[in-house]
Formats: sequence, C-alpha cells, structure tokens
Amino acid sequence: MTRDSSRLGVGVIGAHAWAESAHLPGYHAYDRARLVAICDTVPERAERLAEKFGAERVYTDHREMLRDPDVQMVDVCTPTDTHLPLSLDAIRAGRHVLSEKPLAHDAKDAFMAARLADEAGVRTKLGFTFRYSPAIRQIHQWIQDGTLGEIFHVHGLEQNSQFLDPHFPLRQVPAGANFSELIPSSVVGYGSHLLDLVRWCAGEYRSVIGSMRNFVPEREVRGYEGLQRINVEDGTVALAEFESGAHGILQTSYIAVGNYPGVELRVYGSKGAAVARLVEENGIAETLRFATPDAVEFREVTLPESAYPPGTTLHTPWPELYYRNLVRHFVDEILDGTPAECTFYDGAKSQEVVNAIVQSHRERRWVDLPLIEAEVPA
Repeated sequence: MTRDSSRLGVGVIGAHAWAESAHLPGYHAYDRARLVAICDTVPERAERLAEKFGAERVYTDHREMLRDPDVQMVDVCTPTDTHLPLSLDAIRAGRHVLSEKPLAHDAKDAFMAARLADEAGVRTKLGFTFRYSPAIRQIHQWIQDGTLGEIFHVHGLEQNSQFLDPHFPLRQVPAGANFSELIPSSVVGYGSHLLDLVRWCAGEYRSVIGSMRNFVPEREVRGYEGLQRINVEDGTVALAEFESGAHGILQTSYIAVGNYPGVELRVYGSKGAAVARLVEENGIAETLRFATPDAVEFREVTLPESAYPPGTTLHTPWPELYYRNLVRHFVDEILDGTPAECTFYDGAKSQEVVNAIVQSHRERRWVDLPLIEAEVPA
C-alpha cells in the first residue's frame, strides 16, 4: 500500500478503558490521522476497539507492530511501569512517540528518553491531558500576551474522590512495592499533570517543600485478594518558589469529595487573575473566570467555538474533549514541522519536581531545583 503523506499512520499500544474513552476517539475524529493498528496482549480487546474505531489491523506483540512500515507514530496507552520501555522501543525503531504519563518513576530515566528521542530525530509528546483544555490554554495565552501582567501566585489542585471508597481497587502501585513504607501515589499520578501545568504558567521551579500522607489505611489493590493494609500516599500538599519570583501552592488528593478530573488552576498577576475549573458538573466539562484590579468580582468567560476541536463543545466528555485537542496538536506538529510542545523533556521536568517533593517530605526540608543538569532541547 502506498503511504498517504497527508495523513499520519498511527499505532496504539494498549486497548484498555482510557484508550477507548480518550486516545482512540481523537484519532478516529481527525482526518489527518490514519489509525493503522491497535496492539494489545489480549487479542479480543484489540479486535473490539479496532472494529469500533476503524483500525486497519491488530497486533499482540508491539515489536511486530513497530516493524509495520505504515506505523509512523506510536501511542503508548498502557500501565505506568510499561511507559518507559515501550517508548524506548518505539524511539529505537525510529517512530514518533506519544506516551501516557508519567514516562518514568525517576526523572533521570525520563531525561534519558528525551535525549535518545532527540538523537533519533523523532518527535515526542507526553499525555499531559489538561494542557489541552481550552480554558487552560486561554490562561496560558493571557500569560504570554501580558494580559495578566507579572505573575505573583499560581495555585494548582488536582483532587477528586476517585479512591475515597476503600473497596474501589487501587491500581497505581508499582510492582514490588513495600506496603509498609509510604508509597508516593497521588503526587505521581495526579502531581505529574499538575506540576507540568503550573510550570507551563509560572516557569521553572526554584525550590519546593511538601508533605505527603496516607488517609485510608486499608483498601483493595488491583491484583490482590481482599483489603490490604497499605501505606499509600493519597494526599500531598506542597509550596513552590519559581525562578520568576512567583509563589505556588499545590495539592493532590485521591480522597477529596468531588468529580473528575478535579483540576483547578488559579493564576494571579499584576493586571488580572484567572481561574480555570476542570470539574465535570451538570454536563459541563469546565469553566473559566477572570477578574481585574478595577473589577475584582470574577466573571464567567465564554470562549469562541474556535477554541474547541471541530465537533466538540463544553458538553463533550472531558477525556474526549481534551484528547482530541492533544492528538490534533501532535499530528500537526509532525506533519507540518511546527514547534514541539509538551514533550518528553517536559515530562522529565515534571517528574523531577515530583521527585523533589518526595525528597522534601522524607528529609523534612526545602529542596532546590534542578536535581539533574540536563541539556535544554533546541
């Protein structure tokens, strides 16, 4: 078959629920993407989603899929511990890569993957879903064009009640983890998103201090029978100082009552303030509010239709709304050669701050950044 240069051939690894609700609808809806293959170790899972989203073929071994000449970009949508090895295999095969977050548990590994991708000349993107919220992108634009003035404070929260019920199985536990020691979890799963968003708005972190806690001592854990006594971190608070001089407040929680995704970003500047609330309520995915020094009561902001991917509205479920935006950006970056955004390097910088907050908790002190001297991509 002759490759159509106007469309990007995509292969997706992983056929679980998040692929079905977020990733695959994005490729199916975008006419510049060609869904070549879905790969999963369980063939029935891959076949069902291939039929639903129109993928041309199915694989059960990702190495076989990487040899498919029609697959130009690989989407890694699998359990956390597999993100890094699968992404490295794709890079070594010369394929562009989108990976779900976090890319790695240790920032050193994430920086290594970013460097190898640069050396291989392939594009990367981290699945930082919330960067592709229309409300968040508007706030970022207001920061870039000076609408908000000098940024003083950035407050970031990602908290919902996903794991408040101890009988809802926890799946964010690294293989071989010691259940008696505090296992960083919400700061990894939620914090990687949040720390990236805040860095995108306030710039590089200079120093952080955090506190992590377990609030639900017994819970079900995927892969184990019955309730487990597990010292998993299900809530973190942190303070941050930025190179710009701004201050930050951060919180992640698995057990704070409220709906998905539970992200709230507040940015306060010398000329204005903005609050994006990504909490799905009454069928609305998100809200955006704005205030100025002369009109301090926050008012609702309605974004134009052009802020949303074609065919979506505020009533589109948030996983699909944000991922359709993310997919369009990545496909366009590759086909048009436009500047990269939200890359593996950004994922490594986010992981570096996660590692610093964990270190600060264990050593009960502020931790300065960067922890790792890594070359900034051109």
